[in-house]
Amino acid sequence: VRLQGADGRRRTLRVDATEVTNAQFAAFVAATGYHTQAEQAGASAVFVKPGSGVMLHGAADWWTLVEGAYWRAPEGPGSTLEGRMNQPVVHVTRADAQAYAAWHGTRLPTEAEWEAAAGASAPGSKGEPRDRAGQPLANYWQGLFPYGDNAEDGFSGRAPVGCYTANASGVFDAIGNVWEWTADDFGGDSQWHGHGDPVAAVHAGLIKGGSYLCAETYCARYRSTARHSLEIDLGTSHVGFRTVRDG
Repeated sequence: VRLQGADGRRRTLRVDATEVTNAQFAAFVAATGYHTQAEQAGASAVFVKPGSGVMLHGAADWWTLVEGAYWRAPEGPGSTLEGRMNQPVVHVTRADAQAYAAWHGTRLPTEAEWEAAAGASAPGSKGEPRDRAGQPLANYWQGLFPYGDNAEDGFSGRAPVGCYTANASGVFDAIGNVWEWTADDFGGDSQWHGHGDPVAAVHAGLIKGGSYLCAETYCARYRSTARHSLEIDLGTSHVGFRTVRDG
């Protein structure tokens, strides 16, 4: 990706084509013995689909802090990565992502760098990323959120990386699948949200790109300019990352 700096000079930024996968993160852990913050805390936030007909009052009704949930057990004890090694790693905090990047010789992108790599959002009716034939161009929620995802895009939940067409910069899954950490702290307003935005945490990081949980009636983060806050030390089942390097 070619960027123009504040001094007017153009520079090259090399961007991971995909979000960091479970297989890639496993190689990092095997080489370093690293333990994520979710492992140290003993719990992480997991999306749990509520039963139909349940009265909902907010995000707390579909997010649960699950003991024993971490990147190797994304839904908690008893869950595994079998058949999911090519999915994006989740339950990683910003510090976890930065530790991987340091080992890999890369770094997290700034918000501006991330947007340059993501490019313009895909066109589609009602803002959804769909092609001219109406087919989904990304992994996001189709159906009544949070009760049922009809998986029109081929997946209910996280998808293996690279399942959808890359953008003009060769970047896959910039929209949907999992939110991605940036190097920046959160400041200013979140972009439009179907149900309004929560107040940003006292020390919040900035995540970009939306996830498989974004629906027409909730989240709706279908644009590269959309942004959201997340506590920097909180792991969740819908946030991962990709890295960049200069030159």
